[in-house]
Amino acid sequence: MQTKIETSTVKHVRTVERLITGQATSDGAGVKLTRVLTQNLQQRLDPFLMLDAFGSDKPDDYIAGFPDHPHRGFETITYMLAGRMLHRDSAGNEGLLENGDVQWMTAGRGVIHSEIPQQKEGVMEGFQLWLNLPKRDKMNTPWYIDFKNTELPKYVTQHGVEVTVIAGESNGVTGAVTREITQPRYLDIHMPASTQFEQTLSSAHNAFIYVYRGEVSVAGKAVPAQRMAIFANESQSDGVIIEASEDAKLILISGQPLKEPIVQYGPFVMNTQQEIYEALSDFREGRLGEFSK
Repeated sequence: MQTKIETSTVKHVRTVERLITGQATSDGAGVKLTRVLTQNLQQRLDPFLMLDAFGSDKPDDYIAGFPDHPHRGFETITYMLAGRMLHRDSAGNEGLLENGDVQWMTAGRGVIHSEIPQQKEGVMEGFQLWLNLPKRDKMNTPWYIDFKNTELPKYVTQHGVEVTVIAGESNGVTGAVTREITQPRYLDIHMPASTQFEQTLSSAHNAFIYVYRGEVSVAGKAVPAQRMAIFANESQSDGVIIEASEDAKLILISGQPLKEPIVQYGPFVMNTQQEIYEALSDFREGRLGEFSK
């Protein structure tokens, strides 16, 4: 892990527009989770479509996993904090996600995959983020990559804040994945008590944090555990300063909005209703998975 000298680069801090409490739900074959970024926030947090947080030490909450299901038109980023999950898909990819690993999958024109726990007890915890694809890329060939925790770029600030850069760039460190159009930034930030963390952010990008341990504050607004804070898009702002009075862990996510129509039907996210009908037809007729072979 690389130690970097942190400089004060944020001059006009973003404020917290609102706090969001996720909705308890279940998905797949009954996996219990919290849907933090819901469908009614998709336009506000464009290009991000969904954020699920899952975490339990009760096997019945997760053991059945997510059997075969389709996707089209977006990317999924799965970040495993703890546990073991096996991915298989119709393109022939297979990968085991373990503690701290990341899976990045571009569904593109269509993929059918499964995500099945490889444990019968213990904690399973992590996040799945859905990132929209621009119209021009929605029917691209599916793509997939796994990153072991040891392969993810990391650094430590002079104050002892540990940062894992899953996507984008942070204080001169380039993440595991970059995207030209949506420019996603995805950071996992571990803050010791009485520290602060600064991150420059384009005022044109939508951005939020989700605190999963402890509590932090942003511009004087407390953000407790299991809350998402959406940052206001003030034209003069150039970043965010996060302060922790106690040990805290959070993810920070930002991206360039596509400003394109969003039409979602379950696991399909396209730009028009007609494209949704086509996705459903391809799936029902067995063509969707064939596209990826």
